[in-house]
Amino acid sequence: MGEAVARPCPGLFFDEALLPTGWARNVRVTVREGRVETLESDAAMEADDERHACALPGMPNLHSHAFQRGMAGLAEWRGESADSFWTWRETMYRFVRALGPQDLHAITAMACVEMLETGFTRLGEFHYLHHAPDGSAYADRAEMAAAIAAAASETGIALTLLPVFYAHSGFGGLPPGDGQRRFLHDLDGFVRLLDASRGALAPLPDAVLGLAPHSLRAVAPEELRALEALAGEGPVHIHIAEQLREVEDCLAWSGARPVEWLLANAKVDARWCLVHATHMTPDETQGLARSGAVAGLCPITEANLGDGLFPAARFLEAGGHFGIGSDSNVRIDASEELRLLEYGQRLAGRARNVLVRTPGASSGAALYQGALAGGARALGAPAGIAPGHSADIVTLDTGHPSMVGRCGDARLDALVFAAGREGVDCVWRRGEKLVTSGKHHNRAAFQARYTATLERLLA
Repeated sequence: MGEAVARPCPGLFFDEALLPTGWARNVRVTVREGRVETLESDAAMEADDERHACALPGMPNLHSHAFQRGMAGLAEWRGESADSFWTWRETMYRFVRALGPQDLHAITAMACVEMLETGFTRLGEFHYLHHAPDGSAYADRAEMAAAIAAAASETGIALTLLPVFYAHSGFGGLPPGDGQRRFLHDLDGFVRLLDASRGALAPLPDAVLGLAPHSLRAVAPEELRALEALAGEGPVHIHIAEQLREVEDCLAWSGARPVEWLLANAKVDARWCLVHATHMTPDETQGLARSGAVAGLCPITEANLGDGLFPAARFLEAGGHFGIGSDSNVRIDASEELRLLEYGQRLAGRARNVLVRTPGASSGAALYQGALAGGARALGAPAGIAPGHSADIVTLDTGHPSMVGRCGDARLDALVFAAGREGVDCVWRRGEKLVTSGKHHNRAAFQARYTATLERLLA
């Protein structure tokens, strides 16, 4: 299967478009070498322009484990004891036992197709499935990373790759378990993985390489300090405070809660993305907001795993930054992540329009623009329809019943709270149209390969 089949980009004309300065009318965009070359508001449409009613910047997906798309729905059976993240994890360990590079390639490509169809245009892949099934390193240390890069290239999505350092099974350097053998590295091996991953990303336009200490339970303090130095100015992502058991174990180990410990012992700043951060005290919430780090929120997965609710209202009141991710990929839908983020806060606080901070302003706009800005920061790439930026653009189906009669922020409210993914019409990535009428142009081929892969893996 070759590169994503894409249509050449003529001039694009939008009756209205969401720009970094706000909504603009009669916007004409030209693209050169994948980037916005010119952008005019109140412009006249030219004869060969492709016209659409409403354009948005593509949304970053700041946290994904793409291979987990293949196990969606497999962990929905009640066990003998209370089910939680920890019982779900055992299902995940079983699923990855025989997963090879070509399997990862096929599953990741299907996930990328679905991401693009919902308006995600950049993938932040928190990549920890590094080794062969027996735990040995592949001859090419980046064999699995290369499978992810190939899937991104074929489908057309942008990629920020976040190779994960994972060394322990619990706080205090506990030895890893058998189910974790495919994830493990020492620091020297991880440096070799990073070097090989740069080569895997080299053919991709505007790819970004960061790194990810998996969690405080999987990374010892001295290893975390070494990883900070390796990161340089690149993105640093970490799972943290997702479950109450993790908080309790961290307190027993260090006397501090996870976010509290991290803020005191690492130079957490705008390079960082703290994924989940579900269980925080008010002081931790204030500290995370002050740090400039992004909170990586994955409401669909957090709901599926029963994690709890992030203290979003308090975090935003303190000036915090957030983005959204599809995490376990049990369901891939950018607008649904935003909707569940707001709905969770409504249920917890028994109030409406909780996460918009300005009276009279739109919840949909606050959610979309907040996740756009935070996701771009977390993934190390600019976002927004602007000269010099990658031409990553989403248009809406303004004929959808929930879109009729709307304009401006009202269309974002309709997208997030009513139309959902059905409101997405077309998606361009680097000026190439990859999605039309809500479907990726190569969906049938990617789905056929995915289907064959899953039928074999689950037989």
